[in-house]
Amino acid sequence: MWWKLFFLLLYFFMLFILSRLFEAVVWYETGLFATQLVDPVTLSFKKLKTILECRGLGYSGLAEKRDVRELMENSGELMQGELYSALKNENEQMASDSSTTFSGEMHFYELVEDTKDGIWLVQVIAQDRNPLLSTANWSKMVQKVSQFGIRTGTFNCSSDSRYCRKRGWMKSTLIMSVPQTYASKGKVMLKEYDGRRIETEHIFKWMTAHVASRIKTIRFSQQLMDDWYQMEKQPVKMFLFAKLVQPPAFFSTLSIKFTGRIEFIFVDVRNWDNDTCLEEIGVRRMPSYILKTPEGIYRYGNTTGEFISLHAMDTFLRSVQPEVNDLFVLSLVTVNLMAWMDLFITQGATIKRFVVLISTLGTYNSLLIISWLPILGFLQLPYLDSFYEYSLKLLRFADTTTVASWVRADWTFYSSHPALFLSTYLAHGLLIDYFEKKRRCTNEDQNANNLEWLSSLWDWYTSYLVHPIASFQNFESDWDEDPSFLLERLAFPDLWLRPLVPIDYIKNLPTWKFKLTQPTESNQVDHNNRKKQESNPNDVSSFEWESRCYSSEVLHTHEDRSTAKEESGGEEQDNDWSHWPCGMLHCTECVVCLENFETSCLVMGLPCGHVFHQQCIVVWLVGGRHCCPVCRWASYKKRPVTILHPTEHLEPE
Repeated sequence: MWWKLFFLLLYFFMLFILSRLFEAVVWYETGLFATQLVDPVTLSFKKLKTILECRGLGYSGLAEKRDVRELMENSGELMQGELYSALKNENEQMASDSSTTFSGEMHFYELVEDTKDGIWLVQVIAQDRNPLLSTANWSKMVQKVSQFGIRTGTFNCSSDSRYCRKRGWMKSTLIMSVPQTYASKGKVMLKEYDGRRIETEHIFKWMTAHVASRIKTIRFSQQLMDDWYQMEKQPVKMFLFAKLVQPPAFFSTLSIKFTGRIEFIFVDVRNWDNDTCLEEIGVRRMPSYILKTPEGIYRYGNTTGEFISLHAMDTFLRSVQPEVNDLFVLSLVTVNLMAWMDLFITQGATIKRFVVLISTLGTYNSLLIISWLPILGFLQLPYLDSFYEYSLKLLRFADTTTVASWVRADWTFYSSHPALFLSTYLAHGLLIDYFEKKRRCTNEDQNANNLEWLSSLWDWYTSYLVHPIASFQNFESDWDEDPSFLLERLAFPDLWLRPLVPIDYIKNLPTWKFKLTQPTESNQVDHNNRKKQESNPNDVSSFEWESRCYSSEVLHTHEDRSTAKEESGGEEQDNDWSHWPCGMLHCTECVVCLENFETSCLVMGLPCGHVFHQQCIVVWLVGGRHCCPVCRWASYKKRPVTILHPTEHLEPE
């Protein structure tokens, strides 16, 4: 998991560097930065109207370009990045038209009346009546309000006439739902459009007027000073100082989205003659967006990515004052991006990659949800209020830095260009896959095809069903050749009372022929030298000692050798042990049948080192006793290797 986290952080760093390269290329080609201010005089009348629509300011009564330009300047300075985003969003909205069609009372209640932190505009079509807005005008209205996060829908009374009579909707009209209180998750009130004109601009002006009425408005300097220095329960406030009749629509809709977290205040300075109070609190230009926190004030719009738009300010406020749902979504995205790294880190067949990916996605998301449950419980405790406040202070201090503004700008850029984000993620993953192949070049399994891997997976799965214990010890265990093995095992009443171990390991046990020979002169000399070296290991080099006595995987001690000699009646010198596998105890008798080994008979050794007649030990093991008859060590499990220092004397008991 740590490697995936490292690769993900490396990917984020690459995105950060790539954004700086894009800015350098744009500056080299055009000589402009995204934070560079735009002179409104150089803009056309159409672009000025586009900017005003994105900010949510009405211009229906303004016929001259100068008046439109002054209205835009009074709402905030224009940057190159905001102009580019506004023109891009206008082209995207021309092709999108999303509106909900309500099926009845319950559907309307769940989406509209039960939504506590959003705004809805619903067109009610009375039974046997025409809609208030035509299809073309309703599409324009949907495009206009959707850019401010306002959701739209259509309720046809013919689908639920009883509910329309209950509400008094006897004629076609427009209904707007807004939160009634300033508390989070408060009640919702429905307002009906009572205007005579049904133009899109007038309906939008009616909506913005109702939404702006929820924002606290200050028109006198003394009222501003009292509110500025007043200590309230809401520590974070967003002020707008401007010479406008009402705040822009994006500012008003944000006040509803952040209800209970941030208090929005509009300060109308059109008729102010004394600017002393503004200089005292640090406001030196108009318009100004000021974020007031217990740590101080922050002037919004002076750094990278801080545009006068809904999306940019929403990203800024979410980072400064997040809620639990924002943190959960962020952790969910991060965890899933980490999990998708497994698609490139895993080597081998394609199906294997996707199987591992699905397994990782399920595991990571399950662990994430399980870990969030106690966190939500701890946040409800009143003893953690101070910890929560200090955490928010630290977060606000970090989010008001220049680096944080760059990160927010990059988030806005890549979220508006998802194709670029996905392509860079894919390129990063392919690079990881390339280096992983170079690092695991000695792995034989990485070139396995899909059929081979599926076959091995099926073997493991079927082996797990029949032999659950042995399957975890050896993933590559083969399925029994006889398909009736399961039926035979079901005939035993103690099927689940003892572990089921496959007998495939028996064919891998060492088997050889026992030879009984008379010792020759050279063999006698070698035998005497070996006894001398065993009795005095200090005369033998360390390498010879380890290679002669401990080179096998299963080693035996000097005590086992002495025991073997006693069992064989001291006839070790009469037998040829040269062909015995290293690590097997020298003996001449089978403890299963209690008979001596004959010349050229087949013997078999177990991992513990004890040797028996092949036929005797096979009958013993197939009968279900998967252990050594002498020491009871598991017959399918290798014995741990213990290498002794050559200077240590092994004395028999």
